[in-house]
Amino acid sequence: MNKLIIIPVVSLIFLLIDWYVWQAIKVSFQNTSDSTQAITKYIFWGLSAITITGMWLYNFTPPEWLGKNLRTIIMVGIFINYFSKIFVMIFLLIDDIVRLIRWITSKFSSPEPIVANNDANSAPSVLNTPITRSEFLMKTAVVAGTIPAVAMTWGIISGAHDYRVRRVKLALKNLPKEFEGMTIAQISDIHSGSFFNRVAVKGGVEMLMKEKPDVVFFTGDLVNNLATEVQEYIDIFNKVKAPLGVYSTLGNHDYADYVNWGDNLAGKRKNLNDLMHAHKVLGYDLLMDENRFIEQGKEKLAIIGVQNISGQNRFHTYGNLAKAVKGTEEAPVKLLLSHDPTHWDKEVNTKYKDIDVMFSGHTHGTQFGITVGGETWTPAQYVYKQWGGLYKEGDQQLYVNRGYGYIGYPGRIGMPPEITVFELQRA
Repeated sequence: MNKLIIIPVVSLIFLLIDWYVWQAIKVSFQNTSDSTQAITKYIFWGLSAITITGMWLYNFTPPEWLGKNLRTIIMVGIFINYFSKIFVMIFLLIDDIVRLIRWITSKFSSPEPIVANNDANSAPSVLNTPITRSEFLMKTAVVAGTIPAVAMTWGIISGAHDYRVRRVKLALKNLPKEFEGMTIAQISDIHSGSFFNRVAVKGGVEMLMKEKPDVVFFTGDLVNNLATEVQEYIDIFNKVKAPLGVYSTLGNHDYADYVNWGDNLAGKRKNLNDLMHAHKVLGYDLLMDENRFIEQGKEKLAIIGVQNISGQNRFHTYGNLAKAVKGTEEAPVKLLLSHDPTHWDKEVNTKYKDIDVMFSGHTHGTQFGITVGGETWTPAQYVYKQWGGLYKEGDQQLYVNRGYGYIGYPGRIGMPPEITVFELQRA
């Protein structure tokens, strides 16, 4: 649909949401001073006006007029503002449903008689007047909307670059003793087009380099869409080095499938070629359905890399694993770089039983999780069978990295960005 239709409709929906939520705000502040109520009104409707105006500017002005940072701020403002109001609406709907039920019930019941109180000494007390159910639900609604707003703001300020190192021991059945103790660092889903804090991003790379890995794997999504997004971060990510090499592959976003290229297929191909060149400039060995060998003494270890292969129809498949594994038949250990973890069930653990470990990313853990007692709940688990961490099936293993960057919402809540360090062991 045309933006000239979509944006006015969305604006109207937002205004209806604002009006509905404002009813709860009014009740929550009804016992405050007139000046407090006025200030609350101006702040509430002022933020709504700024948010909706920003949405129009985002959609109807050239991107270069606003700049990347301002466009990010606008999208974050829209997301936080109206996502929080959804929580308010849930409680308001509960209140309205209760009101409706009580109204319907009153139509079929006789009103209770009113008994006069003739005690002249008795007077209503504000302290003894209980809060009504409606007022309680409306005030609860306001609190419910405040919590996600605060959490999402904190997730941007603190969570987006709260890099964590996860250490994993990989026990491999056929690992030659020459490779025992070798360390592999993995990062995934950089999404350089989303970054807003160069200093923090640089700090994450420095944290990675302090681990002194023997090998580094990068498992795709260097950018959100365009190869140009990585240019201002080349001087940061080219510091990722390892004695035995840095190996990379492509993710679904690297193909720029989410850009409306129209008939400009040549432009899309050039963008992919420019992205592949960026990997070369970074010093990464990009594996496009091919393999490499790491040698220690007389032993070899195969590293296989495929272009994006997905088990979900909504993501394109470009890779060819059959092509990628050619020539690795004699390698005692095979390590596969494949961006999308759904590739695991699609063919890796059914047709390629000699692949020892697959390294992937893609899910980000939906950038949101709640961990209690070592168990993590995340919306990602309803979308992906394998969404984060280590999975085993027979002698094969899959590791899903939670990602280095972020996309859409520029933050993380309970799902910190991950640097994984593996130590190879003989099973």
